[in-house]
Amino acid sequence: MIEFASQVAGKLNIRTQQAEAVLELLAEGATIPFIARYRKDRTGALDEVQIQQVQEEAKALKEFTERKAFIEKTITEQDKMTEALQEKLNKATTIAELEDIYLPYKPKRKTKAQTAKENGLEPLALLVLEQNDIDVVAEAEKFINEKVKSADEALQGARDIIAETVNEDAQVRAKLRKLFEVTATLQSKVLADKEQEGIKYKDYFDFSEPIHKIPSHRILAVLRGFLEGFLRISIAPVEEDALYIPEQLYIKGQNASTDQVRKAIKDAYRRLLQPSLETEFRTALKQKADEEAINVFAENLRQLLLSSPLGSKRTLAIDPGYRTGCKVVCLDEKGELLHNDLIYIHEGNKQYEAEHIIKKLVEKFQIQVFAIGDGTAGRETEQFIKKLKLNLPVFLVNEDGASVYSASETAREEFPNHDVTVRGAVSIGRRLMDPLAELVKIDPKSIGVGQYQHDVNQFRLKEKLDATVVSCVNQVGVNLNTASKHLLSYVSGIGNTLADNIIKYRSEIGKFSERKQLLKVPRLGDKAFEQAAGFLRIKEGSNPLDKSSVHPEAYELVERIAVDNNVKVEELIGNEKLINQIDHKKFITDKFGEHTVRDVLNELKKPGLDPRSEAQQFEFANIYSIDDVQVGMVVPGVVTNITRFGAFIDIGVKQDGLVHVSEIAHQYVTDPNEALKLNQKVEVKVLEVDVARKRIALSIKQTQDAPQRNNRSPKSEIRNAKKEPASMDDALAALKNRFKK
Repeated sequence: MIEFASQVAGKLNIRTQQAEAVLELLAEGATIPFIARYRKDRTGALDEVQIQQVQEEAKALKEFTERKAFIEKTITEQDKMTEALQEKLNKATTIAELEDIYLPYKPKRKTKAQTAKENGLEPLALLVLEQNDIDVVAEAEKFINEKVKSADEALQGARDIIAETVNEDAQVRAKLRKLFEVTATLQSKVLADKEQEGIKYKDYFDFSEPIHKIPSHRILAVLRGFLEGFLRISIAPVEEDALYIPEQLYIKGQNASTDQVRKAIKDAYRRLLQPSLETEFRTALKQKADEEAINVFAENLRQLLLSSPLGSKRTLAIDPGYRTGCKVVCLDEKGELLHNDLIYIHEGNKQYEAEHIIKKLVEKFQIQVFAIGDGTAGRETEQFIKKLKLNLPVFLVNEDGASVYSASETAREEFPNHDVTVRGAVSIGRRLMDPLAELVKIDPKSIGVGQYQHDVNQFRLKEKLDATVVSCVNQVGVNLNTASKHLLSYVSGIGNTLADNIIKYRSEIGKFSERKQLLKVPRLGDKAFEQAAGFLRIKEGSNPLDKSSVHPEAYELVERIAVDNNVKVEELIGNEKLINQIDHKKFITDKFGEHTVRDVLNELKKPGLDPRSEAQQFEFANIYSIDDVQVGMVVPGVVTNITRFGAFIDIGVKQDGLVHVSEIAHQYVTDPNEALKLNQKVEVKVLEVDVARKRIALSIKQTQDAPQRNNRSPKSEIRNAKKEPASMDDALAALKNRFKK
């Protein structure tokens, strides 16, 4: 796809050399994280997002080129290609334009127009189209035959031919498409007798919104109602405006022939053009909404995967429950299962026994922290543990997807001798220690941070979410001696097979002592080593650089820097004072450019530093169910999900509340992700509680002071007094009234 580099560069506003470098590297089998991290000198320091855009634009151009070639071949084989037609195809810039040009030549099922032509009515259609002042009925009678029984039938056939001509006119379609883009509305109405059954779509029973304004979540909601059989929908501009476009091109006079053409145009629009364009725009709206929803999900997933880890702590994890009890597991610093038990804390006669078990386990396994699942009975379990006054930190852990993991093949492989309750509790504990390492084992769709994820294109969703997981894993780096097979499989250049081989080889040798040993892993060749090595860490290996993100190909650079500064490599690593004094320009060569040298020096200051911050404790208010929530309360909460229309906040009552986008901040917020992050701690005010529907409306901005208005000059006050003052006197009067208020 390198041949598309200049076009891609123009579209993305980057240099052609940058696009060429990216496409060359991708063609060589390099991954996006590797290119972004270790090939900055070749790409001009393009980041992962830009590299992804280059890849997608080149792919789109390839698809366009292949479609154009197919259309040209098909038309040529029909002996219908002309210079004018070829010129039109060459000027086309979108697939839609190509398809409009191709439409008259596209093989299709038998149409009314084709039948009319077979019945010999094409000359009549051409005569009517000329719109001369003729007796159309008399002319039509000349075409009566055994297949055409009357003048009316002849005129109907002529109109069918004209309608198809109008429908296949690329100019008409292009102008109508523009009209749809600017003025069409998406309308939905409830189907008869479906009001009760489809009550959840009540907001869309009589709904209308311009398609250029409608947000993605409303598109997906309407389409879901349509697909489930509760709503009927239409996408169209005002019909009069739409008919004006073909009439301008085809209406030439004002006579009986013109009336026939006008009827044909209306038929063409209602029967052919409007349905066709509606389908096209419905598909386009769905794709756009899908992409937005997928991007929201991917961003939420990124934030969740990069959540703060607590680190290596001896952990007692609890999967809470009422009737079935609470499953308890004890984990060592590496997350290995040491012990499991079952306690009942919600039955008075068994609480004393539960207290005794917990205290005994804390002492026996030298527990340092509690991890409690935040689902059913989570808050009550937290309260029980805190009452024991063991002076250990207690964390509520988001358990979305834990049940999916516990029943998965991965969990069965890890814990073949334990049931799903033990596996779920282990997952909760490990999530606290390292969210990324544990969450990669779960299908991202099951983690619960998406928006309409079941309605969007599933292939595209998986593609985007997998890319997000890969990006996060490689951003953080992976401990080669402790990582699970699933975590390793997301490392650049590894994949499932090599991950499995690495685990098997690791079990044979005990542990890796240096990165070079990877080359002894079956089927792991030079290319895979190049892609993966920089993202894999060996914390206590023979080479101190193996614990950093410095790529082995740059070890010679580090050695040269060390020699130049009369120190050993070990003495250079972490010596921030010395590194800050080094002139990076001295070490720039053809092999190591400025970006590489700078990155290496920065990494040497704090080698292997985890980009994630450490987990912090959080306390909910003393409320435990939605019945405890009162309007006007101001309580702490945690952001659990972010959508285009707002953010969901956990305030500790099992039911997340919604902060609408208009209640996030005093200033205008277009994208909640710009103002909030997943797992962010916030203060919220309760605006509304609907116990029956289990809905809580919250506000963040109402817990904050409104920003002071900037001092404005009299001139600016005059300017803002009215948007369009009729005169200076009007502006001054408006300003005077404002000061009075």
